[in-house]
Amino acid sequence: FLKRLSQLEEAEGGFDQFTRSYKTFGVQRQPDNSLLFKEWAPAAEALFLTGDFNEWNKFSHPYTKKEYGKWELILPPKHDKSPAVDHRTKLKVVVHTAEGDRLYRISPWAKYVTREEKSVIYDWVHWDPPEQYTQIHPRPKKPTSLRIYEAHVGIASPEGKVASYDNFTTNVLPRIKELGYNCIQLMAIMEHAYYASFGYQITSFFAASSRYGTPEELKRLIDVAHSMGIMVLLDVVHSHASKNTEDGLNRFDGSDSCFFHSPPRGEHSLWDSRLFNYSSWEVLRFLLSNLRWWMEEYRFDGFRFDGVTSMLYHHHGIGTGFSGDYSEYFGLQVDEDSLVYLMLANHILHFLYPDCITVAEDVSGMPALCRRVEEGGLGFDYRLAMAIPDKWIQILKEFKDEDWDMGNIVFTLTNRRYGEKCIAYAESHDQALVGDKTLAFWLMDKEMYSNMSSLIPMSPVIDRGIQLHKMIRLLTHGLGGEGYLNFIGNEFGHPEWLDFPREGNNQSYHYARRQFNLVDMDHLRYRQLYAFDRDMNWTEDKYGWLAAPPAFVSAKHEGDKVVVFDRANVLFIFNFHPTQSFQGYRVGVEVPGKYKIKLDSDETLYGGHGRLDHNTEFFTEEQPYNGRSYSMLVNIPPIRNVIKQLSAY
Repeated sequence: FLKRLSQLEEAEGGFDQFTRSYKTFGVQRQPDNSLLFKEWAPAAEALFLTGDFNEWNKFSHPYTKKEYGKWELILPPKHDKSPAVDHRTKLKVVVHTAEGDRLYRISPWAKYVTREEKSVIYDWVHWDPPEQYTQIHPRPKKPTSLRIYEAHVGIASPEGKVASYDNFTTNVLPRIKELGYNCIQLMAIMEHAYYASFGYQITSFFAASSRYGTPEELKRLIDVAHSMGIMVLLDVVHSHASKNTEDGLNRFDGSDSCFFHSPPRGEHSLWDSRLFNYSSWEVLRFLLSNLRWWMEEYRFDGFRFDGVTSMLYHHHGIGTGFSGDYSEYFGLQVDEDSLVYLMLANHILHFLYPDCITVAEDVSGMPALCRRVEEGGLGFDYRLAMAIPDKWIQILKEFKDEDWDMGNIVFTLTNRRYGEKCIAYAESHDQALVGDKTLAFWLMDKEMYSNMSSLIPMSPVIDRGIQLHKMIRLLTHGLGGEGYLNFIGNEFGHPEWLDFPREGNNQSYHYARRQFNLVDMDHLRYRQLYAFDRDMNWTEDKYGWLAAPPAFVSAKHEGDKVVVFDRANVLFIFNFHPTQSFQGYRVGVEVPGKYKIKLDSDETLYGGHGRLDHNTEFFTEEQPYNGRSYSMLVNIPPIRNVIKQLSAY
């Protein structure tokens, strides 16, 4: 790492200029309105530029070969001094190989690509609008408690179509603000030719997806989010790239390497994609510059790095289990090139943007992943607590309510490295995809289509499902990490899975949408789940348990199915027993005084039964209990939970 960083600092202009190479590569307008085109194609014999501007002449505009596999072409302005290539002009790079092949390619640095309705190949479109959107709102400061709303722009509408950036700005941002989330994680923004890849098979790394609208509309979305005090993270995919050739990076210069390792190291066997050569100077330039492009051009506030486990190990996590033994993390199986790249990326991002947030999607538990680079860590702010949603799905699939193991649940929620922050979540997009079920669907299944009206009595299935949906989310929120994440629509128990249009479903958009209209109907119980999610977040915002040290769990009673813990002077009490209520149940607390109910999932507003009097005050006794210095008596109805917050005398 230190060697690489030193090399970057000693490069011309230092790492600041090196990581802003998006200003010199691709196409750049010069002060005299001439256009400079610059590419890196080390295996090419010749390069030409063609497009609408020269009536697709394949040989009229050759690039000049420079050092280190770089190529340049300068187009002087027109007679009227305007640029030779107009805004929205289609372009192609023509690559001639040593084998005599002629290849038509999109520039890896292309800032905008589009696809004709009946075409399967994307086109490089020169994006240079006469009026560019100017963002006016400053980036929000990094919050102490991070509450993330994971979202996909294309599905963020009840309508059966690809939704737009403008729709998200107008209709979804206000909901996110109302719900109390202070950060959005935007998926599938980097351009991907195959919509159903969920944005994880990237073809154009510098292009914001045109299927949702224009770059200016995305800039407005982020600006409006900033005006609401909401940070926006980009789901960045630097772990692999699409195998597409005509509209992707693969074989850009005709070779099987260029940006990637040659096979087999350069291919991911499960994802059917290409793997970057992180030891290459030009690949580092491309990827580090890509991060700065999204930070500076669109003013994102950070990144969720996808596929970090695949990056960290030569085996990519395939067929490998991680027990936590240190031998699994420190050995020849670790890919040092990609590990050093991640260290460089985090160091540079946090040095240049102190409020930047980076999140790692890592299932392996690599030690020091979320410690500063200066300490020998990889520099991430958070890692995703990926074992938690798997645990909840396993419980709902395999165990009856009376067989739930409270100790095992608590262990999963608290099993994280001290001093390394985790983002806890009960479910994300992974659990929403077709082939799996959301928590709401596991709990209530087909009755979600017939029995969610509040005008009729709750069936036993709906009653259990609604109560457990709230309890699972709050327990995860309070105990599972130092941040919290929710996937779009899951906050109100979206009734269907997620399936993008594809051949297998006759290109249907029926499941590629989020039915926010269900929340707006007063008589449907989705509104009750929505209200609980909102108040859960705003309660955390007031008391700040996510920013507090880990909780002290004072009870995880297997027979009673009761979990009690305190965090940030907030006392959490959960009764997972399906039928047993408890009167005068003693719970331990560390801070003496008077306690009152601040959030009660049994409240009728949230689809509960209203069995608790919120005017009741609870007074501690000088009786130590369960490792706490004081205790008090409470009443706990079955399958419900309650938070009591200290109110000092």
